[in-house]
Amino acid sequence: MITVYGIPNCDTVKRARVWLDEQGLAYQFHDYKKQGVPADRLPQWMQTLGWEKVLNRAGTTWRKLDDDTKASVTDAASAAALMQTQPSVIKRPIVEWPDGRLSLGFSPELFASHR
Repeated sequence: MITVYGIPNCDTVKRARVWLDEQGLAYQFHDYKKQGVPADRLPQWMQTLGWEKVLNRAGTTWRKLDDDTKASVTDAASAAALMQTQPSVIKRPIVEWPDGRLSLGFSPELFASHR
């Protein structure tokens, strides 16, 4: 089963879900806002994808953080702590594919390569 992690009002997550629907691929959606960030998954995501890539420093949520909070994110542990309390700073979507691979973000080419 494909699992898509994100927030439902994110445009990139919406595009990813539409693409999966159009391809007829079944998936489950994990909403960070309602279900939280899965603490058992976050370390794997950061190790596999790199914590610097999982942390979205270009997004609105990051830009709204105070300077002290931003400055406190210096390694994987501090990034994980922030991601747990502010799930919107996680780049979206993170997708777990049936073969165990992970992807970050969305493009039709990226998703097609995981089919």
